Amino acid sequence: MSDTKTTDTMLEVRDIKRDYELPAGFMKPKKTVHAVKGVSFKLERGKTLAIVGESGCGKSTLARMITFIDEPTAGELIIDGQKMDTRPGHLTPEMRQKVQIVFQNPYGSLNPRQKIGDVLGEPLAINTSMPASERRDRATEMLIKVGLGPEHYNRYPHMFSGGQRQRIAIARALMMNPKLLVLDEPVSALDLSVQAQVLNLLADLQDEFDLTYVFISHDLSVVRYIADEVMVMYFGEAVEYGTRDEVFSAPKHEYTQTLFKATPRADVDSIRARVAKKKAASAA
Repeated sequence: MSDTKTTDTMLEVRDIKRDYELPAGFMKPKKTVHAVKGVSFKLERGKTLAIVGESGCGKSTLARMITFIDEPTAGELIIDGQKMDTRPGHLTPEMRQKVQIVFQNPYGSLNPRQKIGDVLGEPLAINTSMPASERRDRATEMLIKVGLGPEHYNRYPHMFSGGQRQRIAIARALMMNPKLLVLDEPVSALDLSVQAQVLNLLADLQDEFDLTYVFISHDLSVVRYIADEVMVMYFGEAVEYGTRDEVFSAPKHEYTQTLFKATPRADVDSIRARVAKKKAASAA
């Protein structure tokens, strides 16, 4: 590939690490936990990287570093060609604008005392000098983009379903026109039918706004649907990385193979086979 990092590579992570110091206790020395152990990858603009693995593998810690919530212990983070100085006091509003995050729990991430219009307008009120009328217009426009309407502007979070609340969380993340969106288990708390609706919405928004996604998930059926590339993490390390088709058709690492075997396939033939096997066992 030619040297076009500023135009083609949206996110580059170089040997990033995150350690946590556990305090000493009675008869126990201080302990260091290596949550992320030197992960590196590149992600092209407009693509979706899915990071998968079991709970505790470090995927959410990696997401928190990419979105500046946690400071890396070591390594480099480059977004849209700019090296991020993640030390306290060094991150600028322009740097924060480049990347936003959507969390797993849509209700917990929304202030229950704020009307939806205020929830959406708050990032603009804090980070820009945009007048209130323009903030309201943009919030209303974004509600429509995520499949809601102007009538929802003055409602409170408890008045919405889980899927609607996640749409609101996505709308809030897009208010600052980010280039990179980190989605940390964004559909795992939703019903299957609602999951499909939200995933389709994310695909449409990615095309419309030329967004780049880092998608954290443990659900391989979701990953297979949305990802362009897949990275598998195991005990803080990236043990496999490749295109979706490469990883799903011929996983190379033993852990990836075990992970895939332990996950029921979601296609119709596989579901029918499991039902038939269960009926046969019951009749025996």
